[in-house]
Amino acid sequence: MELKKSLKGLDIFCISIGAMVSSGIFVLPGLAFAKIGPAIIIAYTLAGACALIASLSMIELTTAMPKAGGNYFFVSRSLGPMIGTMTGFLIWFAISLKSAFAIFGLAALVYIFTGTNIFLTSSILTILFVILNIFGVEKASKLEVFLVLIIIPAMILFVIVGIPSVSITNFAPFVTAHSDSETILATTAFVFISFGGLSNIPSISEEISNPKKNIPPALIGSILVVSVLYILVLLVTVGVMPHYQLAHSLTPIEDAAKKIIGMPGFVIIAIVAIMAFLTTANAGIMSASRYPLALSRDKLIPSLFSRVNKKYNTPIPSIILTGCFIILALTMDLSLLVEVASTVLLTMYALINIAVIILRSSDIQNYKPSFKAPFYPWIQILSILCISVLICEFGAESMKLSIGLVMATAVIYFLYAKKTSKNYALLHFIEKITNKQLTSQNLEEELKDLVHTRDDVIKDDFDKVIENVPVLDIPHHMELNELLEKLSISFAPQINIEKKTLYELFSKREKDSSTVLLPHVAIPHIVIEDKSCFDMVLVRCNKGIYFSEENQNVTSVIALAGSKDKRNLHLKALAAIAQVIQDKDFDESWTKARTADNLRDIFLLSTRRRS
Repeated sequence: MELKKSLKGLDIFCISIGAMVSSGIFVLPGLAFAKIGPAIIIAYTLAGACALIASLSMIELTTAMPKAGGNYFFVSRSLGPMIGTMTGFLIWFAISLKSAFAIFGLAALVYIFTGTNIFLTSSILTILFVILNIFGVEKASKLEVFLVLIIIPAMILFVIVGIPSVSITNFAPFVTAHSDSETILATTAFVFISFGGLSNIPSISEEISNPKKNIPPALIGSILVVSVLYILVLLVTVGVMPHYQLAHSLTPIEDAAKKIIGMPGFVIIAIVAIMAFLTTANAGIMSASRYPLALSRDKLIPSLFSRVNKKYNTPIPSIILTGCFIILALTMDLSLLVEVASTVLLTMYALINIAVIILRSSDIQNYKPSFKAPFYPWIQILSILCISVLICEFGAESMKLSIGLVMATAVIYFLYAKKTSKNYALLHFIEKITNKQLTSQNLEEELKDLVHTRDDVIKDDFDKVIENVPVLDIPHHMELNELLEKLSISFAPQINIEKKTLYELFSKREKDSSTVLLPHVAIPHIVIEDKSCFDMVLVRCNKGIYFSEENQNVTSVIALAGSKDKRNLHLKALAAIAQVIQDKDFDESWTKARTADNLRDIFLLSTRRRS
């Protein structure tokens, strides 16, 4: 069952920001400050830059494949089901761990005011978020929008009010003996979880309306807003807080507000922090729950988790499983939880960049992102190098636990999912460099369906005709007469007319005026006397067809034959073909298409106007 497309640009922007602005700024600065002092501003800036660079590839993949399970789906369709299964579980772990971190921060604030046990509060809050998400993504997303539109102005107000209280002496020494380049990089890796909310959007992309228009600006805008907000808030916080107090604080922004305007400031920012924790926890459960759904759809885990409730249109078993894992994660040490989540998120971003390189290098025709990451492949290589450096900075304990998670997912794959037979881009890439047939059309078909779903394409009469037209792929140079003979033979059984009659009609049409419209494209078309018939034939001849002295090398032929009563369809087909062949990439796509289905798909996936 498909999920409902109910999320718009503002929803995506707010969900992304809501998933980032929580523990990453309301808890983590104290832990990070204890490591490197005022240089945490450098660490957060570097983490934001790495996230922005990595997100470009993620946006490209999301606009090409807006599907539940997002990053898992991308990796499985590019690097194969085994790596995809591991990635799906790891991203599920990472988003769930980030949500657990946010819920911990919320429970810690409740503890400050009430003294209630943190684990008990966290468990109750998790159950409440699970119930909210069961009732539907629209309700959950409306909560995100409402809360984020309060949080951002409140944080901006905090910066404005706090700037006059900033003491420059609090930034000295900015770089200490303990904050050398290696420590700064280690802290950058540590705080990377602050930007992990970006990975939430691909997982719910199936529920986004007009994803090619809404996703790129929402994601890029959210990371830029959050990066600037983090830096400004940290400048004020470091500037007003004594070093020893900030290094031991689990409520650093609230404590800074208390320094600026007293207890009312603490209470106000604590309320804002509660809202931020609510947004991250809510968005995290919403996004994380789509990964078991996607894994189950691909038969990589039991089918129970692919069930979508008809009344609420939500994957209830997957949401409940995610809630259970979050409660389990709340038993972990806080610093270890952050490190493991950041390690897994960084690994996911590296795989995303590799996926883009593989998909583009594979020449898969139906891979059609509406947004392409600039400076390919250098931006991907830079991102992978930056991520690799940050991963290497983590401690042995977090690396061991992360490797343990990888091994556990590998065991699940080999015990349960190894029999799955999905086609993926890496096979196309290997096929390309070895010149051996290894793939089927499954991936191309899946990508075509995703593009149609993404663009809300409603098939018109031309689409229905083109889906089944015969395709002639001629390997040698040929003359016009031979072409017309082949066309007549192909059309004869389709429209039940003798091939001799068809040959004469095509010959006469060509003598009256040439049907070559562009240097390499011809559209022979004839009108026949029979009733209610219309059909087409596609011809590719990369060696060229000799039409005339002026047109000696026609490589693309789209032939039409129809009766007078199908005149409207005939004219619509000519108009549709004219739009497609004028695309600047048409000649290259036509020449490189590997199969008859690929040639048909050039028309089926075109951005022409449909009627």
